Order: sequence, then structure tokens, then C-alpha cells
Amino acid sequence: MKKFITIAGNIGAGKSSLVDKLSHLLGWQPFYEPVTINPYLADFYSNMPAWGFHSQIFFLTHRLRVYHDLEECTNSVILDRSLYEDAEIFAKNLFINGNMAERDYQTYEALYQSLLCFLPTPDLVIYLRASVETLQQRIHLRGREYEQSIDPAYLIQLNQAYESWIAAFSLCPILTVPADNLDFVSKPQHLNLILSKVQEKIAGKDEVVFLPEEYNN
Repeated sequence: MKKFITIAGNIGAGKSSLVDKLSHLLGWQPFYEPVTINPYLADFYSNMPAWGFHSQIFFLTHRLRVYHDLEECTNSVILDRSLYEDAEIFAKNLFINGNMAERDYQTYEALYQSLLCFLPTPDLVIYLRASVETLQQRIHLRGREYEQSIDPAYLIQLNQAYESWIAAFSLCPILTVPADNLDFVSKPQHLNLILSKVQEKIAGKDEVVFLPEEYNN
């Protein structure tokens, strides 16, 4: 039976890297976030109030195309960031912190709510939990120029929003990955550990956790 996994996490948490690694191991179809083609993103990071709404509408539009494509795909799929995160974390955080006008947020939220009933529900959300220090290190290493000036306070806000969202999310099972402790890019044993936990969750195991003794070696 076709499966649908989405990988959630803050900027720099390692979502795209994990999508790439898991899709190869599982033989599933990857769908990536369009950060490199968002024409508003560089402007957004330099002036969030001016460009927040435009950037979020771009992501929403692209994400809908991706959801259409993954529904058409006959293979199991792994998605890099969900539409839920766009609306319930990023757009909401912009509004709460005064970086999106109320009427713009209301327009965005109305559009999002009207689309929810058409979205396929994931079989699993993999949440990459990472500290701001880890996020900053990974953002620096991947070297996207427009990300280098991201205010740490913004990452803190998003981390808090992610924790609140995950705590309330009930549409499907969640696997929380301690991304501070797992280097799944350069350590095959860490990647294999994540893979085994994912397979346990997909198989229906209720409680799956990462124990320190499993990765501290």
C-alpha cells in the first residue's frame, strides 16, 4: 500500500537531507521544498513585514502543486515540509510578531482553511527537533547567502511554534528525532537508526523513541 511521510522541522534542521537519504533507502519518491526558486525569499529575510505575505503565498501555491503531484504518484512518497507548517507555524508566527498585516493574515488563513479538506493526510510526520545552535551551524554550513543574516530570535520563535504545533497535532502519528544528537548525513549508523524507527512507526508501533545509548557510541 502506498505510504505518505512528511518531514517537519525548523530552518536548517536537515529536512531535505533526510528526505534524500530516506527516499534512496526506501525506494520512495521524494518531494522537496522550493527554497531556491522562491523569488521573494531574499527580500523576506531582509524585510519580513514587507515580503512575508508574498513569500507565504508563493510557498502555499507551490505546496498545492506538490500535493497534487504526490497524489498522482503511484509510489510511496516523502515530503520535505508540509502545508500545515507553512500556515500553522510560519504564517502564524509572522502575524503574531507583527510581520504580517492582520488583513493579509486573515486572507491567507481563509485560503488555507478552505484547502485543508482537499489535502491527503500523512501516514507519519517525522519531526526533526534541533536547538538554535544546531540550526545556526547547519545554516552556516550549507551556505545560502540569504540565510546567513537570519536573526537567532526568529529561529527561537519558530522552535517555540514548532513545539506547540507538535504537541497539538493529532492527524497522524509523529516520530520525534533528536537532531542535535544524530548526524544522519555523515554517520550511516545514525541514518540506519532513524530508518529502523521509521519502519517501526509505519508498521503501527505506538511508542517509538530514541534512547541515548542507541546513538552515543
